[in-house]
Amino acid sequence: MNNSDENKVSHRPSREKELLINRLKRIEGQVRGIQGMIASDRYCVDILTQISAINAAINKVGLQLLEKHTQHCVSNAIKEGNGEEMIQELMDVFKRFSK
Repeated sequence: MNNSDENKVSHRPSREKELLINRLKRIEGQVRGIQGMIASDRYCVDILTQISAINAAINKVGLQLLEKHTQHCVSNAIKEGNGEEMIQELMDVFKRFSK
């Protein structure tokens, strides 16, 4: 991330923020649950199943953010004539997201 990225801000509606934060809190709880499972020597497959669920949940959060970013930030940049830079940024995000 370069310095200009640190200054960028996205304004989300309160309800959208609330839903994202609640989802992340549930994921945080799942991670703590896995810590407990490891501490209590739970069966490996049970732990791996929970890790898979966490990965799916975090990917869903990422996809929601990516969708909103595309619909609003990228779309607005294209309308304002700054589309090339935003499309390149979006493609870079896709590359990082798909690793």
